[in-house]
Amino acid sequence: MRKFKEFIVEKLILICGIASIFFVILIFLFLLKEGLAVFKTVSLFKFLLGKNWYPISEPPQLGILPLILGSLLVTLGAAIISIPIGVGCAVYIAEVAPTQTKEILKAGIELLAAIPSVVLGFIGMVTLVPLVKNVFHLPTGLTALSGSIMLAFMAMPTIVSIAEDALYSVPKSYKEGAFALGATRWQTIHRVMLPAASSGILAAVMLGVGRGIGETMAVMMITGNAAVIPHSILAPVRTLTATIAAEMGEAVVGSEHYFALFAIGIVLFVISFAVNVTADLFLHKRQ
Repeated sequence: MRKFKEFIVEKLILICGIASIFFVILIFLFLLKEGLAVFKTVSLFKFLLGKNWYPISEPPQLGILPLILGSLLVTLGAAIISIPIGVGCAVYIAEVAPTQTKEILKAGIELLAAIPSVVLGFIGMVTLVPLVKNVFHLPTGLTALSGSIMLAFMAMPTIVSIAEDALYSVPKSYKEGAFALGATRWQTIHRVMLPAASSGILAAVMLGVGRGIGETMAVMMITGNAAVIPHSILAPVRTLTATIAAEMGEAVVGSEHYFALFAIGIVLFVISFAVNVTADLFLHKRQ
């Protein structure tokens, strides 16, 4: 009976895994079905590298280069902010903090990850946007910098949690051996623990970046939604996700605008898939 139960559980897990892959494939095929139709009227080169996004003009101008650059700028800014802070927090929690402090910090990080993005967007509009406007003396605080700071705030829980798990997974013998050779705590962390956990830390970073690329509501609320090529991180931008969220409700079904939004979804799917595959490769890498 025990073997039978184990067999049933194993098969159920297998079915769930196959079903998840099947659903992802179906989503991608649906995006292809709706999105590829736009390339009947605009070439792939003009779609990806076009500088103007005016989908309801006559004729429609469907260039998503400003949207791609806006997404990359906001995500890069978020990565620059969140990676050092996130990895530093993970090191402190895993290797430095006392047990009681560690439990409090872990609970706080999990609570931070549970806050809805739209709530963070409202908080950013009320506090962060006026602060950026006053500090840099700008006409508006709805800029790529505001989006980067908010995305960094949202990506840090992912980075901290996975990087902390990676540090915990390092064999204790590594640390004991370093101490036995006379290394200090900080030398052990810097020269032994971090290199040994580098695969997991890189995976944490990639997943945090993936969270930034896929975020919608908070970015749409505080980046200005200007579909122009950004020349500075202090300029308003519009991201790929914000474009879909803002315009899908207004697009006429079957129009070029409608198909173009699905094509943007294909681009986002490919980017997110590449980021997650890269993170998975780093996570399973063995030194």
